[in-house]
Amino acid sequence: MKKDSEVRVRMAPSPTGFFHLGSARTALYNWLFARHHQGKFILRVEDTDVQRSSKEMIQTILDGLTWLGLNWDEGPYFQSERLSTYQRYVQELIDKGYAYYCYCRSEDLMKEREAALRNKQSWKYDRRCLRLSAREREEKEKAHQPRAVRFLVPDHPVVFNDIVHKEIKRDAADIEDFIIMRQNGVPTYNLACVVDDYEMGITHVIRAVEHITNTPKQVLLYEALNLPKPEFAHLPLILGEDRKKLSKRHGAVSLMAYQERGFLPEAMVNFLALLGWSPGDDQEIMSLKRIIERFSLKRINPANAIFDQQKLEWMNGQYIYQMSDQELFDRLKPFFIRLKLVAQEDLEKKREWLLKICKVLKKRLKVLTDIDKVGRYFFVEDFEYDKTALEKHLNKKTIDLTEEFSLILNKISDFNARNIEDSLREFVQQKGIPARELIHPLRVFVTGKEGGPGLFETLELVGKERCLMRIKNIIKNYEEKNG
Repeated sequence: MKKDSEVRVRMAPSPTGFFHLGSARTALYNWLFARHHQGKFILRVEDTDVQRSSKEMIQTILDGLTWLGLNWDEGPYFQSERLSTYQRYVQELIDKGYAYYCYCRSEDLMKEREAALRNKQSWKYDRRCLRLSAREREEKEKAHQPRAVRFLVPDHPVVFNDIVHKEIKRDAADIEDFIIMRQNGVPTYNLACVVDDYEMGITHVIRAVEHITNTPKQVLLYEALNLPKPEFAHLPLILGEDRKKLSKRHGAVSLMAYQERGFLPEAMVNFLALLGWSPGDDQEIMSLKRIIERFSLKRINPANAIFDQQKLEWMNGQYIYQMSDQELFDRLKPFFIRLKLVAQEDLEKKREWLLKICKVLKKRLKVLTDIDKVGRYFFVEDFEYDKTALEKHLNKKTIDLTEEFSLILNKISDFNARNIEDSLREFVQQKGIPARELIHPLRVFVTGKEGGPGLFETLELVGKERCLMRIKNIIKNYEEKNG
């Protein structure tokens, strides 16, 4: 049961497209506001657009919220199940004289609008159906002519306060008599939104700035229905680094595509929280508890936020680095399998070995799928060699040196990092050469890369047999090419 002083916010997505970053940030800000005030976060699905809505898209919304950890206190409610409720409010507006039936064909009105645009003229519905005589209206009703319902906009300006954008005023002349009920009996966004927000006790409407043009219409509906208005806060746009609205060209469309790439939900929450809001200091890596404690709508910047992919990857890498080896192993399990690095049945058998790999690669992962890019050589033999690095070390001197050292590697009974390093240091000392002359080519021959974690730990984790086999293959290929 709602308390009079209880903060109640809602996330009301339309399941007609992907659950993207903008929707995720809107949901997050609502959730943070509710948690900061010990209020309620309600999930409402605006699925009245039957043709474009789908169960699959609804599921992506639920999956996205669940992945981010944004648990809802009520819902999900579905607008498609509340049509009779909306019809009752529409009838009330008609009875009070605040709305009227419109028999105009949408195709005809669209042609008029397009013609006006071609002539560079403004166009607004001219209330022709409001001026119909009783007889004309009766004839249309007898003929069962399809009808929509329009709201009769009063002749006074609309003023409301926005927590982010301050006072906003719009002249009545700029608002046409908008449709609140379509010909098929389905309500439009503005009517359904007002009814739902009132009936669900929403105290704060926190949504994208694109909706700010709808707010004057909704304020008029609240006033006509004599309903208390919620407070409004419209969030700035998220733009790409090119200062254009975030779209497919800027990367992943669906939030869940970030999960598939190996971003962590806690890093994504941290990143999205700072995409338009500031805690009041320069701290960037913040625990969820601290974000909730500091969150305030008054600290949202009205200027558009810039989505920085590199910063997101950096932040994600910081979260990965702070994990324990065990936690990272647990998070990597599905990626080991999906990337075909480790079979499902081998995960527990190889657990200790995998934990060690997690430890040495931890600081090199920006996203979890990087395990394939930076550490594939630990798991399989089909990894790619850096051709430039390989060519740099393919010469007779290096090949001879590596071949001779491989004989020493073969003799190490306890093949661990300490014994490998001791053997290499002793070998290069006897040869009178710097250690790097062997370390660098050895790394490339075994891993295919010039950089990586410590060589000696790497060789131990690759294993003696595979190290020797890779070195042997490099030498064999070199000799076949050079005779």
